[in-house]
Parts: sequence; structure tokens; C-alpha cells
Amino acid sequence: MESLGRRDSFWAQRDARRALAHSAWRTRRDRWVARIGYALAVALPVVFWHQLVADIASQFTFSLYYLIMEWSPWLLIAAGLGFCLPVAWSAGADPDSRWYPRARNAYAGWGVTLYLLGTLLAIQVSQIWELHT
Repeated sequence: MESLGRRDSFWAQRDARRALAHSAWRTRRDRWVARIGYALAVALPVVFWHQLVADIASQFTFSLYYLIMEWSPWLLIAAGLGFCLPVAWSAGADPDSRWYPRARNAYAGWGVTLYLLGTLLAIQVSQIWELHT
């Protein structure tokens, strides 16, 4: 009988947490934080490396080496942003909604991982670029 009471208590606590999570002000705040965070994630590589990307693009050669070595950081960053887009879009949404991504945590994990790998690689490419200019 005691385990039944614990189980009912667990579900009651879960329902209370869900009710708290769905308050209107918290939903709005979550959406704004996600939108601002995503906008910053898009803007930071542009602000830091716009000249580097312009120089890489101006020296275009159609070779596998060029495509892999010069463009891989930016492709990783773009892929990371692509994976984070559904996560940012669904911030503050009801998890039972049909538009809520079912693999939201996986998208967030892949997005953050690819974005950070791309950023670290972009830092290395920019350091190498500074040595050669």
C-alpha cells in the first residue's frame, strides 16, 4: 500500500511541475531566451570571421583539399545551427504538441557538438590564416 502512495505522489509532483512549466510568463521568457540565443549563435561567427570567410571565398579553387580544409569549419557551424533550429523553435512549447520535436534532446546534442567543433576548427583556421598574411 505504501508503494501505491509513493507512486501517486510521484505523478502528482510531475503534474505540478508541468503546470508550473506551462505558465504564460515562463513560456514567453523561454521563447525569447531561445530566439536571442539562436540569433547570437548565428551572429558570432559572422562578427568574428567575416573577413576570413571573404578571403577564403576569394581564393576559390575546385579541389577536394580546398573544400575540406577551408570550408569544413563553416559547414560544421551551419550544420550545428541547423540542428539547433528546431530546439530554439520549440522552446516553451507544450511537449504534447504535434510540432514539438520528438528527438529534441538529440537535436540539441548534435547541434551544440557540431557548432562547438566548427567554432574550434574556425579558431585554428583563423590562427593559421593570420600566420600566412
